[in-house]
Amino acid sequence: MALTALFSRQGTVAGVTLCLVGCLTGGLAIHCQQAVAREGRSVPREIQRAKPPTAAWDKATIKTFRDDAFADLEGERPDFAATAVRPMAGSVQATGDVPTAGGGFRWSALVSEETLTDEVKDMKAVLAEAVASPSDFKGGGYDKAREAFSAVALAFGVIASYDQEIRWKKDAETARDLFARVGSNCKVGTEQSFNESKLRVVDLESLLEGNALGPRAAREEDFLWSQVAGRPALMSRLESADSLLAAASGSKGDFDKAVDRVLREAEVVAVIGEVIQRGEYEYHDDDTYRGYASAMRDAAIRVRDAAKKKDYEAARSALGELKKSCDSCHGDYRN
Repeated sequence: MALTALFSRQGTVAGVTLCLVGCLTGGLAIHCQQAVAREGRSVPREIQRAKPPTAAWDKATIKTFRDDAFADLEGERPDFAATAVRPMAGSVQATGDVPTAGGGFRWSALVSEETLTDEVKDMKAVLAEAVASPSDFKGGGYDKAREAFSAVALAFGVIASYDQEIRWKKDAETARDLFARVGSNCKVGTEQSFNESKLRVVDLESLLEGNALGPRAAREEDFLWSQVAGRPALMSRLESADSLLAAASGSKGDFDKAVDRVLREAEVVAVIGEVIQRGEYEYHDDDTYRGYASAMRDAAIRVRDAAKKKDYEAARSALGELKKSCDSCHGDYRN
């Protein structure tokens, strides 16, 4: 038996290495406790174990045991590392979508810069139509504006925390907060919400033209994803994506014509599936709900990957899984 204690040059304990040959003795346990105490750590509680039985076994009982089980085993020992359970192909874990070393989320594994840019541009067209006139806005345009502004705010929220260099990143936090606020105010079609919407559309057009937004307003606390985009607006965006994906999966010809859009809508769905699991949203601590949201996100990733390969059958299979997760969630939870 050998016991080695390593110390730094300043005299502090750098570590304790125990090399055990033979049986551990009570003296070694005491020595280890003293070494731990010198490091300033609490001494682990000694585990009390039951004493072995002293009675002799009868012959019938002895025959049920083997002196050396390894001597009777045949074949090579299994490689447990090779048979370990691995993440499903296409899942967030399998694609490496884990927090980065700096603590941020790896959004680039879910959504590309092109998808985020196209989402903002497309929503600008929706907003321009929604605020074309006060009558259009109050007649139902405000609801379309709420969904579009929330989608834009969500895109800028992702851009602000994107783990790579990306367009609009410098203005993303300001844009996120501006469009999140107007999206929330568009719950009703009032003169005030219409005027604010008109101003924000002008801001968005200016940003798309390459101009910077004004200085970011000071915040007293960190933003919340639930304030960037409310659940009802996100569910409306999911319905839009679901309609387009369903139409594109009708046939291989439909899929081939819309493959680029399928890819983009799938990434948007993946982002929403991730965001609604954040701690600010209702049910975020419900394991069943999180399971549905994760399944939706991972299925969307598989749709995206199939679209990249132009694999219609794989995309249709993943879309079936995506629809199943959504239907199951809707059956248990309502907006």
